[in-house]
Amino acid sequence: MNHRRADGLGLLLLLIAVGLALLGASVGSTGFDSVLQAHRDPVAWQIVWDIRLPRTLGSWVAGALLGLAGAVAQGLFRNPLADPYLLGSASGAALGVAMFLVLMGVSPFATEWVIRLGLTGGAFLGAVLGVLLTLLLAKGVQHTLRLLLAGVIVGVVLGAAKELVMLARPDFLQSMQAFMLGSTAYVGWYACAVMLVAWLGCMAGAWLLAPALDGLSLGEFTAASLGLPLQRLRAALVVVLALATGTAVAQTGLIAFVGLAAPHLVRSVVKTNHGRLVWLSSLMGAGLLMVADILARWMLVPQELPVGVLTAVLGGSYLLWLMHRRVAGTRML
Repeated sequence: MNHRRADGLGLLLLLIAVGLALLGASVGSTGFDSVLQAHRDPVAWQIVWDIRLPRTLGSWVAGALLGLAGAVAQGLFRNPLADPYLLGSASGAALGVAMFLVLMGVSPFATEWVIRLGLTGGAFLGAVLGVLLTLLLAKGVQHTLRLLLAGVIVGVVLGAAKELVMLARPDFLQSMQAFMLGSTAYVGWYACAVMLVAWLGCMAGAWLLAPALDGLSLGEFTAASLGLPLQRLRAALVVVLALATGTAVAQTGLIAFVGLAAPHLVRSVVKTNHGRLVWLSSLMGAGLLMVADILARWMLVPQELPVGVLTAVLGGSYLLWLMHRRVAGTRML
């Protein structure tokens, strides 16, 4: 029964994504006119094809990466409040982008593919640096709690290093602020392709490692008694987590709460194993970011909100409501 319900939820999320993609291609500063005139107006066609569609599909893939990373992080740490940014990958990615901006003197949301490649490489190398420092500080992946605490410390240190870089070059503060707030406004077809390749690889890895997450959910001693090579499996899960997070951050900046809220929403609908949970969390994260992106474009037309601010407000409100409901339920008992 749960498997059928999980498969039905996945199909529903895919259908919602198709509807949101059509809506996202129609929302913007010029309204629905660009869609209606696209077949006869080259400018309208360019707006729809080169701006709205890649941005909409890019928000889907970025949200899918964050949702996948959130499910992996919560399974790895056996903590429903675990976030994809816990291992210092986000702070490392932000530091990598800041260093690239200072060294190359470019905008973090430039659309040229060479610059996008450099930003992606800088962010990914920074994310890997953050994860490696976390592993070094935690002395490997043997102890989950030590790994979690090390990730928090590394995130703070690398965040401070990024601030020092920005203070040394204040002319980049405004462009870096846009990156830190999170935005899908400058996602093009190249960024979509990069994120799609990363998502396919991470999804395959997470699916293969799903039995390890199921074993870890029973406790480390139980997982070890089942014959699971915990150290190697944790290392592989950390690689998937870093790749998914670093790729999404490189293309869209820091977008909060999507990776944290997506697995929560899935678990509130259906109870299933990690093989389906990772897939459903990825689809849920994609839908959440698509909705946030559309709202960010629509609420203040012709201006728009940074999508990271909107996800933080919506996600924070949801978690506060969830905590209030649990506290109220505990008092009733």
